[in-house]
Amino acid sequence: MIANHIHDALSQVRKLQEVILERRSFRGYSGTARAMGGLVALAGACVLSSSRMPSSEWAHLAGWSVVLVIALLANYGALAYWFLFDPEARREFLRLMPAVDAIPPLAVAAVMSLALVMHGRFDLLFGTWMCLYGLVHVPYRLSLPRANYGVGLFYMVCGAICLLTPFGRFTNPWPMGVVFFIGEASGGLLLQRHRNRSGE
Repeated sequence: MIANHIHDALSQVRKLQEVILERRSFRGYSGTARAMGGLVALAGACVLSSSRMPSSEWAHLAGWSVVLVIALLANYGALAYWFLFDPEARREFLRLMPAVDAIPPLAVAAVMSLALVMHGRFDLLFGTWMCLYGLVHVPYRLSLPRANYGVGLFYMVCGAICLLTPFGRFTNPWPMGVVFFIGEASGGLLLQRHRNRSGE
């Protein structure tokens, strides 16, 4: 008799855990938009590796800035659409908190990028971008699929390799293009599968 009560209580606790985890789950990001960001990074590497492209570091910085703007517009445009029109979001700002949690590492990435550019250390940019973008994934470990945390670790490992080894110059766009293509395509697929499992 007591064993049945304990079993029922444990079952209710498990169901409660599932409900809490489901409510913490963040569906504001678009898997399609994220994968598109990866394609844009790969396309950027193709353009920047063209013989018609100036080989100066400033020209490559401008090219990667364009890639960043396109990716930000796609991803945050999709987030804004979700916030404004998805019934789940209900236009409640608290629903955006997981996205807000990503702002500190992104802000640090911007400051560090500016500092490295000001000191002419362009060759450290790729590794710095990868490491800090990997850290952006840390706040999402409880609100996005667990495998997304693995994508963050992938970025951090690749960034460390770029920083600690003579992996090439800033004017070689392929390390950046390939790493971000793999990371964003994988992250986009994970988000899309998460959405599909949730019946959306």
